[in-house]
Amino acid sequence: MNATLSLGIDIGSTTAKLVLAEGDHILYQKYERHLSQVRQKLYYMVRDIRPLIEGKTFAAAISGSAGMGLAEAAGIPFVQEVYATSEAVRALEPEAGTVIELGGEDAKVIFFKGGVDERMNGTCAGGTGAFIDQMATLLDVSVEEMDALSLTAERLYPIASRCGVFAKTDIQPLLNQGARKADVAASIYQAVVSQTIAGLIQGRAIEKKVLFLGGPLYYCQGLRRRFTETLKLMDDEAVFPEYGRFAVAIGASIYARSSGKTFDETSLEAALQSALRAQTTSARLAPLFASAEDYRAFAERHARATVPARDPKGYKGPAWLGIDCGSTTTKLVLLSRDREILYSYYSSNQANPVGIIREQLTAIRALCGGDITIAGSAVTGYGEELVKNAFGVDIGVVETIAHYTAARHFRPNVDFIIDIGGQDIKCFKIRGGAIDSITLNEACSSGCGSFIETFARSMGRTA
Repeated sequence: MNATLSLGIDIGSTTAKLVLAEGDHILYQKYERHLSQVRQKLYYMVRDIRPLIEGKTFAAAISGSAGMGLAEAAGIPFVQEVYATSEAVRALEPEAGTVIELGGEDAKVIFFKGGVDERMNGTCAGGTGAFIDQMATLLDVSVEEMDALSLTAERLYPIASRCGVFAKTDIQPLLNQGARKADVAASIYQAVVSQTIAGLIQGRAIEKKVLFLGGPLYYCQGLRRRFTETLKLMDDEAVFPEYGRFAVAIGASIYARSSGKTFDETSLEAALQSALRAQTTSARLAPLFASAEDYRAFAERHARATVPARDPKGYKGPAWLGIDCGSTTTKLVLLSRDREILYSYYSSNQANPVGIIREQLTAIRALCGGDITIAGSAVTGYGEELVKNAFGVDIGVVETIAHYTAARHFRPNVDFIIDIGGQDIKCFKIRGGAIDSITLNEACSSGCGSFIETFARSMGRTA
């Protein structure tokens, strides 16, 4: 490599990485989540290096899954990320036989021996950094906390990683049944390893040394452990370099030197401002409500299906308890003899539904004292058997029957019911006062509440 100053930018699906290099020496590097604000984030990241590029000419290139549109809008050379990774490895780790790289939403395996063989996942983000983020959300911990938990695991469970929503369908029942979070955390990492081996390595021999790159493999010690143990690598055969999360950006900086295009501080800032001003066009759906009045009419129509509430402090006598222990939330309702709501609760089960229900039952007892007698109780949902056995609940009810019973209370002639839950969607037709047919999603929970919550968090928002 010559001594040309070069700027390498890697815009991934979830993070932005920037490297300023002079020859073999890295002068500056930055790694940040962009929260889908790609152009704004890069503009401010570049402003931070002004003191280093002021009055200088340098080459620049952009790479990454979210970088092509930005490169075109700014007029900055673009290099495909697998090629950029290969360039970085050849320059920094020429003895590497295999590269395994995990990013925010992509995974890559590159074999360097016997001819270069580059493999990359397709449209599914299963087994990547975004998948790990989703699983940490499901465990109600940060990624750092999940990683620490994984290091204390005692056993592994089989978990699908081909898709985040498939995995949630495996994980949530484990949590509801009392599996240790540490064991589930390690099992999540093992699922990532299995996905990489089955989906990308596909039986090909792993040539040593193995170089592990990308943010997840830089930050997650538990994931490193699962890879090295599964691939049976000795300490000197597995390389986790300090530059691992910047490899694509480094490769982009190397490519930039041969691109033939240079910038200075002023021209680069002008290029990025041009990209910020560029308007993107996309097809848009009509709004759900054409006006505020439309929304009010909708709200009033649905407000009719309500159950009256009553202050439990003024009630004496029998009451009936209903519990719905769902895949992601726990709900409790206490009804009076006149079917008035005396108490209700709705919240995330935080992977501890038994603890939450115990707290709520204690709260009900403290609120009602000895004036109310629980005349009957029923439980439904994913955790039906667990809750029934833990608290001696009278009966367990299949979810579809519970739905129909409630729907019939509000509309005796109901003929179709749709329910969207945390991980499932149910549609059933009613004919002649009975459930005639049921359609239920299978392993995939895409489009359910869990999907909405995770997607909102990826944008730095709550649901």
